[in-house]
Amino acid sequence: MAASDFTASLTPPIPATTSAPRSAISELLHDKAAAIGLAFILLIVFLALFAPLVAPYDPAAQSIMARLKPPVWMARGTWEHLLGTDNLGRDVLSRIIWGARATLTIGAVTCLLAATLGTVVGLWAGFIGGRTDSVLMRLVDIQVSFPGILLILLVVAVLGPGVWTLVAVLSVTNWMVYARLVRGIVSSTRQTPYVEAAEVIGCRPARVIFRHILPNIVSPLLTLAILEFTNIVLAEAAVSFLGFGVQPPATSWGLDVASGRDYLFIAWWLVTFPGLAIVVTVLSINLFANWLRVTTDPEEREKRFARAETAKRRRARRRVGA
Repeated sequence: MAASDFTASLTPPIPATTSAPRSAISELLHDKAAAIGLAFILLIVFLALFAPLVAPYDPAAQSIMARLKPPVWMARGTWEHLLGTDNLGRDVLSRIIWGARATLTIGAVTCLLAATLGTVVGLWAGFIGGRTDSVLMRLVDIQVSFPGILLILLVVAVLGPGVWTLVAVLSVTNWMVYARLVRGIVSSTRQTPYVEAAEVIGCRPARVIFRHILPNIVSPLLTLAILEFTNIVLAEAAVSFLGFGVQPPATSWGLDVASGRDYLFIAWWLVTFPGLAIVVTVLSINLFANWLRVTTDPEEREKRFARAETAKRRRARRRVGA
């Protein structure tokens, strides 16, 4: 038997979450909350991608004659502005659609950068171990001890507000959770037979990491990235609300909430609809991430199957008793 065949035979199978798409779709449809969450996510992504075609107006177009128009179902509301207008006569619906593009872009790019940095640090610390592991984990502990929002505001205030400054700062302040997760998984799999066998036959560390260890942490990393995406969305909204994030004439949901806070009691829709967009997005992602975590975790799948079987037996006993 060749050395590569020997190590391949010892490598544990990666959970086949994408090898049976029909089974995954069937499981998703049985979980109504996750299916509804995914539907909302796809809708928001569609609106963000095709904002120039979907949005009825330019989000920056002002019309003083149409300022503070209420939503269509209220008195003085018109079908020209379904969700009303703001204090400068800008269409609220158009700003929410365009704001989705800015918010989702910041969240996606930040998660990608933070996950890449955290994964590299976690792999290095967990595989090398010893003093390297101790030094890197102490750096993680030191950065975690700083208040996140305070550090973000400090750096953005020094460098100046902007989308890419915000992306860079959020990436630097959110990579630690990925590093801790990856380091924990690598440390636990470092002494497994298939990793030791790969090292015995002379595989280089890079091959051991990327061929035998990294594929087995993709599922938890994906679930963590989806959950962290919601934190990034909330952080972007908070920073933009404070005036250090997205700057006019661009728009985001956090900036829209900030713009409407002075008109809360006379034009509630300026704050309510962007706020609802944030809530629905975060809730939908959390519902879908919970289903994804259960689906990709063998232990969680077994527990879920056991609960389903128990429920079936209880229903069967009730029918027999009736």
